[in-house]
Amino acid sequence: MSQTRLQQKEKTRRSIINAAVSQLNEDTSFASLSLREVARKAGIAPNSFYRHFKDMEELGLTLVDESGLTLRQLMRKARQRFKKNSSVIETSVKTFMEFTETNANILRLLFHERSGTTRALRAAVAREIQYFIVELTDYIQAVGYEKDIAYCQAEAMVAIIFSIGSESLAAKPSARKELERRAMKQLRFIATGARVTYLDKGLL
Repeated sequence: MSQTRLQQKEKTRRSIINAAVSQLNEDTSFASLSLREVARKAGIAPNSFYRHFKDMEELGLTLVDESGLTLRQLMRKARQRFKKNSSVIETSVKTFMEFTETNANILRLLFHERSGTTRALRAAVAREIQYFIVELTDYIQAVGYEKDIAYCQAEAMVAIIFSIGSESLAAKPSARKELERRAMKQLRFIATGARVTYLDKGLL
């Protein structure tokens, strides 16, 4: 296959992905999307869809993988920015909240399919969340914590940030600011508790 044809194929594949994401909203989950509507939005015939994806489930898995990767890369950059700022928690929460505002449909995909009707998509979202936990665990361990404490701290932090993120999708700007402040407080409580536990392992 020539380079031009490969580029065109990738362009069409990207159009399908973007078409699916653009149709997600507060009332529309991925499970409710139709192949025909996605194809129409992408500007292709329905049969052409199968040249790029086996079925809608494969498209959904691709969306989950790409969404999770995009968000993980963003949070890595946030932790790198911490080197120039005073608080890794503040930087990370602000970065995540900015992402939920500018990429709401990507977050909706992860939140909806986390408890959706398709087992494969539920498993894919669970896997992406686990990636978040593992990466954060590694970061916390690098600060000097033991693995078990680092993992527990990371797991609790990821649960909070995803919960706040889910609430933020339908929140007004003033409410989003309050959610942001609440997330920072909760994450600091967890960080403080982890620090105390590490210093006195018999305390908890």
